[in-house]
Amino acid sequence: MLSENQILDVSGVLSNLREYISQSGFKAGERLPPERELTTALGVTRNTLRKALDALEREGTIWRHVGKGTFVAAKADDLEDMTKLPTELGRQLTPLKMMRARLAIEPAIAREAAVNASGKELARLKAVMEQTRAATSWKSYESNDDEFHRVVAEASDNLLLLTIFDQVNIVRRAVAWGNVTRTNSKPPSNHSSFAEHEAITTAITQRNPAAAYDAMRTHLKSVSARLFEEA
Repeated sequence: MLSENQILDVSGVLSNLREYISQSGFKAGERLPPERELTTALGVTRNTLRKALDALEREGTIWRHVGKGTFVAAKADDLEDMTKLPTELGRQLTPLKMMRARLAIEPAIAREAAVNASGKELARLKAVMEQTRAATSWKSYESNDDEFHRVVAEASDNLLLLTIFDQVNIVRRAVAWGNVTRTNSKPPSNHSSFAEHEAITTAITQRNPAAAYDAMRTHLKSVSARLFEEA
């Protein structure tokens, strides 16, 4: 528990940090300097700086990606105008909020797909799943992965859900995800998404709405863990 003096110290650094971000002209999606540079610029210890950064993250001013750095988030007022194009909205969202939106929407779409998918759509889903597993490059994998998720949305047999999925996908592509470091030229044979896609396909094929919902949610949580928890 922080003492009264420590709370005052953090409060002062918090104020200085907000002023530093504002005066430096950082825009949404831009990365802040490393902690060692911030401690020098603000004249504080790293421990105090981290407490101030924690406070800014809780209030939504910044977001942090382990191994990538600290980024400026959108101001709340910037998100109020929902008439903005999806691409512009994407520039205002943090990757974490984008993933939370997908977690709220796509499992429900998969549940509907388990109820309404046609035989043709089930065949397409399985074919795309196999194409994704056989991808010879990350670019090919990502293209097939996009198609896999859209086929699930098409299989819901609900034009509104498909339209929502497409809009979310446009926003997703516009979000500043930062550089993803990859050591292989293509997904490894044990890439977790392969088994997760198979679980989704199996649940939908077996007409099991609850299992389809859970499988999609498990898959998206796995993707989120790779993005935000791995160093």
